[in-house]
Order: sequence, then C-alpha cells, then structure tokens
Amino acid sequence: MENRKVIIVGSSRSNGNTSKIINKISLPINADVIDLRDYSISYYDYESQNITDDFLPLIKSILEKYDTLIFATPVYWYTMSGIMKVFFDRFSDLIRIEKETGRMLRGKKMFVISNSDEDKLDYDFYLPFRLSADYLGMTYLGEKHFSYQTIKDQEHINSILS
Repeated sequence: MENRKVIIVGSSRSNGNTSKIINKISLPINADVIDLRDYSISYYDYESQNITDDFLPLIKSILEKYDTLIFATPVYWYTMSGIMKVFFDRFSDLIRIEKETGRMLRGKKMFVISNSDEDKLDYDFYLPFRLSADYLGMTYLGEKHFSYQTIKDQEHINSILS
C-alpha cells in the first residue's frame, strides 16, 4: 500500500520559515501540504457550538486520503504554535462526538517538523505530539528540528528524507 503523506502547517505566517522548510521538503518526499491558516478552526468547545467550522470536514478529508500526518510548527514560547494547538485540541471532538472519525486515526503515522532560532530543541517540546500519537493509536515516527541558520542548508533539509 502506498504511504500517502500530508504536511499540516501551523504557523502564524504562511510565508515564514516553516513554510520555507516545507516548500523544500514536500516535493522530494511526495507530500501534499495543508496550511491551517487557510481554514476557520475554532477553539475546542465542550458544547460543540463550533461544529460547523472547518475542522471536521478538514480532518475527515485528511484521514480518508493520508497515511502519514506530518505536523510542521514554529516554536512559540517553548511549545507548538497557537494555531497548531487549537487543531490538536479539536481532536477532542473526535473522541466525544465524532468517534468513528476518531477511530480512523488508529494506525496512522505521525511525524513532527519544528523550527526556531535555536539549533537544538529540548526533547520535551515533542511530548504533546508523542503522547497524543500514543493515545490516539498512531505510530510516532519522530521529529526533525530546523534552526533559522539550517533552513538555508540544503544538505540538512535533505536529511529529512532519510
């Protein structure tokens, strides 16, 4: 079976460093790209009053088409971006009200791409991703961090392919 990949970009800038990385990576690894800024996704709501926003149609489409979900986020205040956090928080809908859709996460693969001004990133940054993958029945494939300096280094960017 073909391993279809999608890179889900969660950045406050659609043309920032995260997108520069993704633009260099997506074609060589044959991955489609989804920019969360192109969608209207509300914060998680216990009363599900946001059920008509773009989250459910988007996640259903992702889960039907792709085997590997690659989350790409800049590091904002030592954690994932706000837009990425909102997207992850909405996985709660898949546990509470859209359980059949939520079950489609089982067996999917997850990878994380991060970037910041620093060359190295604390291992704990990836904790929410690792634990979410485990909780949702996904296989966590790992992560790759890029700094502002290494974004320009094509060899480092090519290392994501290995």
